[in-house]
Amino acid sequence: MGIGFPDGFRWGTATSAYQVEGDNTASDWWLWEQQPGRIRGGDRSGLACDWWRSAERDFDLMVALHQNAARLSVEWSRLEPRPGQWDQAAEERYLEMFRGLRARGIEPLVTLNHFTLPRWVAERGGWTWKGIVPALAAFAGRFVRAAAVLVDFWITINEPVGHLIGAYLLGQLAPGRTSLAAFIRALVHSVRAHAAAYRAVHQAQPEARVGVAAYLRPVQPVRADSPLDRWLAARMDRLVNWMYLDALRTGWLVGPAGIRVRIPEAVGTLDFLGVNYYTRTLLAFDLRRPRTLFARPETPFDSEMSDADYSEVYPDGLLLALRQARRYGLPMYVTENGLPDADDDLRPRFIVDHLRRIGQAVQEGCPVLGYYHWSLVDNFEWAEGWNLRFGLYALDPATQVRTARPSAALYAEICRQNGLP
Repeated sequence: MGIGFPDGFRWGTATSAYQVEGDNTASDWWLWEQQPGRIRGGDRSGLACDWWRSAERDFDLMVALHQNAARLSVEWSRLEPRPGQWDQAAEERYLEMFRGLRARGIEPLVTLNHFTLPRWVAERGGWTWKGIVPALAAFAGRFVRAAAVLVDFWITINEPVGHLIGAYLLGQLAPGRTSLAAFIRALVHSVRAHAAAYRAVHQAQPEARVGVAAYLRPVQPVRADSPLDRWLAARMDRLVNWMYLDALRTGWLVGPAGIRVRIPEAVGTLDFLGVNYYTRTLLAFDLRRPRTLFARPETPFDSEMSDADYSEVYPDGLLLALRQARRYGLPMYVTENGLPDADDDLRPRFIVDHLRRIGQAVQEGCPVLGYYHWSLVDNFEWAEGWNLRFGLYALDPATQVRTARPSAALYAEICRQNGLP
């Protein structure tokens, strides 16, 4: 039995500027790459997927996949390489990209901040710098005014909680901090910056649709009969999945270490919710792990795993996340979903199984309006470099040759039919 999707459903793929454009030399991540040991195997982004010079070749691949939507981001460090210094040529290149998508019948969903920062922001403390709030809002307002004729669909910040945990608490991402105090400061500034950017976008473009892309990763107890496992899982689930979104609904950021910060300007600053979903987390309570809040992650021995044991394949978690996110009463888009799978033996079934869960969520009344697969082509995967291959198309970074994986044809047919056969 087939599963159809509503008329006008968005079918797309997702990317981020730093991971595909190449030569983003004014970014904090460009400096981060040069530090020994930061990127697996010493990889560098280099030309990445060469989008800055020739993104249009991949736009043509989107047409071949029957996409009607694409999620991409802009690189703040290209547009404002120094405080108040605007690069008009970079602005025009982005507008050229948006025109190219529109000419191909593809609606752009544009993220204003996807992990990276201009060096001048990073030098002032990055997300721990109080000035990032007005700085991001000013950047957002200026760029949206320039692009308003071509784009009215915006994400302010991508995966704010997961990114800040990796960057300021675990030290895995730039700038490599391992401080709870720094993480909390960054978290508060992120909520304020989202709210300020939301209002700046609407001031520049009143009809805009503005949201945030949240990484929803359901946290479940290893032992369902253990009160401590259940308590820990519920606590961590609220922290990583719902704390930030609840702050945008209530105006209160209630976080770790007893943090309770009033941010009234955040109330009502979501027009839609982007859901990034890859897998779940299973936790057991362990007194020997105070540094991880007594949490010990486990993976069932019989789990199906993606390349390099990056993640457990668990499509039921997407249905659970959508059901739980329905409480916000907002339109939802699955703005990222995929897995690293170089030989493409898991991806076809992964796509079908996750889309079946989305179809079930829609039938239950969840207002899911689009799906953006991560990713169109293999791209530079942050600390993992080129070692994880998420693309529907394989990429040789040295030659820039793209080769369709079998899952590309499958996804093209799903997009063409607006449903699963």
